[in-house]
Amino acid sequence: MELWQSLSLEPWQIALIVLAGVAAGAINAVVGSGTLITFPALVAFGVAPVVSTMSNAVGLIPGNIASSFGYREELRGQWRRILGFVPASLLGSLTGAYLLLHLPEDAFETIVPVLLVVALIMVVGQPYLSRYLKERSLRRAHEAGIEHATVGDRLSTGRYLAVLLVVFLTAVYGGYFAAAQGIILIALLGLLLPDDLQRLNGLKNVLVLVVNTVSASTYIIVGHDRINWIAVVCIAIGSLIGGYFGARIGRRFSPVLLRSVIVILGIVAIWRILTL
Repeated sequence: MELWQSLSLEPWQIALIVLAGVAAGAINAVVGSGTLITFPALVAFGVAPVVSTMSNAVGLIPGNIASSFGYREELRGQWRRILGFVPASLLGSLTGAYLLLHLPEDAFETIVPVLLVVALIMVVGQPYLSRYLKERSLRRAHEAGIEHATVGDRLSTGRYLAVLLVVFLTAVYGGYFAAAQGIILIALLGLLLPDDLQRLNGLKNVLVLVVNTVSASTYIIVGHDRINWIAVVCIAIGSLIGGYFGARIGRRFSPVLLRSVIVILGIVAIWRILTL
């Protein structure tokens, strides 16, 4: 009963959380970091940080599914690659979820502001990194005389293991605190995999879906009493809508506006956590 009372929602608050879910779903489909919309919103309405993280992870699953489906064209020919990376995502997300459930809550409140700062830096730097990665992948494809490179055929054993390590560590981060895991993952994949950036974005969406599904399932099974289901429903409805349309038309959004909103809300979240 205490948990359900921890978030007393007025109609306008419900509407704002649903809208935050729409924005988060759309942003996750295009670049990632949608958690930096919904997490601060929940914290601003008085939800404890750990409860916010767990509820947010569960609520964003429909949006993850919708955005992955929206990138189905970019996923063509990548399923062998995905099956090779999924075990690392599974293991990493379980590790991150275990840390969230077993580390003291005050440890989370100490670590998360640091993670938020890192995430916000990644959000601000993402356009420059994306430009670099796109130019790099085009240059590599031109040199190789191919349209798309295939990870299974062209990666050395050492690089493939490096990709697996990156996927695992990013999944640990995502299982513990999901904010900007998509941006971090696509940035690192872009440095290691010779492929088109949009195809890597499709790959990123699927791996993030795996991480969030595993960690959310863990939260439900082990820590269901610490999840605010009102927040889950609001975010789920919004993220499903945002994930679907974000994958279809999200590239038309103003990147500057999106990043500005994310940075402002991230700063608000940091302030709220530090002043709890």
